[in-house]
Amino acid sequence: MPEITRHTLPARRGKAIAVNAGQSIRIINTHGTQVVDFWAYVAGHMSEFIGVEQSRATWTRLYPKTGDGLYSNRRRAIMTLTEDTSPGRHDTVMAPCDNERYGLLGCNEYHDNCKDNHHAGLLGLGLTVPFTPGSINLFMNIPWDDEGNLEFAPALSNPGDYVTIRAEVDCIAVMSACPQDILKINSQKPVEAHYEILPA
Repeated sequence: MPEITRHTLPARRGKAIAVNAGQSIRIINTHGTQVVDFWAYVAGHMSEFIGVEQSRATWTRLYPKTGDGLYSNRRRAIMTLTEDTSPGRHDTVMAPCDNERYGLLGCNEYHDNCKDNHHAGLLGLGLTVPFTPGSINLFMNIPWDDEGNLEFAPALSNPGDYVTIRAEVDCIAVMSACPQDILKINSQKPVEAHYEILPA
């Protein structure tokens, strides 16, 4: 069996990678504190991608659990969450951060953000899309109460926790090591994460 290589997802940056049908991507929260925004597109058909709204409607809950399919905007499972060693809290409510979001938080200069990381990652593969889908925000802890109030809280994951996501069709997976350093979601200290591609 070939040796599995671990790759770095640099702090505050994005990366896109091809994941063929049957292969899996393992995303590792190396330090336990880092949110990783995650998207996936059907390779060769960039108009079909994981839809968080469609996924929530199928799961009938706010976050995926082991064994759940990640459903596309065309209502088919294009990936499956097969392993999760974390406490399992992954946000699907919050939009990926963008420069305008940081402006609302009082930042007066350009701020690294997941929207731009998403597009930079795709561009690294020579791909572009004219939109930014909602992301599955891996390890992001957004508690809610009975009144419907939401909180930006530190991740519950431990160092080395990971999720493994299997591609059911040829996919382009995109990751962003979230640069959020104003709210508490990354313990206000964005750091690198790691990922591995596992054979079919």
